[in-house]
Amino acid sequence: MRTHFDPQTMDAGDYYKLLTTSVVPRPIAWVSTVSADGVPNLAPYSFFSVSSSAPAVVQFTSVGRKDSLRNIEETGEFVINLATESLFEQINQTSANYDSSVSEYTAVDLESEPSETVRPPRVVASPLSIEATLHQVVEVGNSFVVMGAVTMITVRPEFLAEDGLPDFGALAPLSRLGRDEWGMPPAVRRIQRPDRP
Repeated sequence: MRTHFDPQTMDAGDYYKLLTTSVVPRPIAWVSTVSADGVPNLAPYSFFSVSSSAPAVVQFTSVGRKDSLRNIEETGEFVINLATESLFEQINQTSANYDSSVSEYTAVDLESEPSETVRPPRVVASPLSIEATLHQVVEVGNSFVVMGAVTMITVRPEFLAEDGLPDFGALAPLSRLGRDEWGMPPAVRRIQRPDRP
C-alpha cells in the first residue's frame, strides 16, 4: 500500500516540496552571470544536469524568472561554479533574494576572477568551473530550462586525479535535498559496467 499524491488535486507549492524531497540528491549549479549594466550575479540552482556530450551542453532550471535568467538572456553567457562542502555557508547565502543592483560576490565576501572565454567571472574558491554560451531557453510550465553550450571547463590542478579527470573525493561536491536539507559528499563505491547482459 502507498500514499498517493496527485498533481491535479494538490497545490503547486506543496507539489514543489514533494518533488524536491523525492528527486534527491540534486547537484547544484552555482551560476555566475553579469547584467547588461555590468553587475555580477551569483546564485545556486539545484535542477542541474548535462543535456548533451557532443556537442557539450549543460543545463539548469530556473523556477520563475530570476536575475540569472534575465542576465543570460541579455548577454548570452554564464558560468557554472562547482558547489563544494568548503563553500557551504556562502552558497546558501547567495540563495537570498538580493536586489539586482547588488553583486552577491560583494554581499557574501567572495573573490572572483576572470573566466577564460566568457564575460561573467568565476568564483576563485570553487575548484571547477564550466563556462558556457546560451544555447536555448525552454519554457516549461512555471520554469525555464537554460541550456548552455560549453566553451571551457577549468579545474585547479590539485583537484585532478592521476587519470587527469576531476577527483570526486577532492572536489567534495554538495547536493540539495528537500526542505532545508543539504547533502554532504557521499561515500563512493566502484563497480564496472557490464559489456553485455
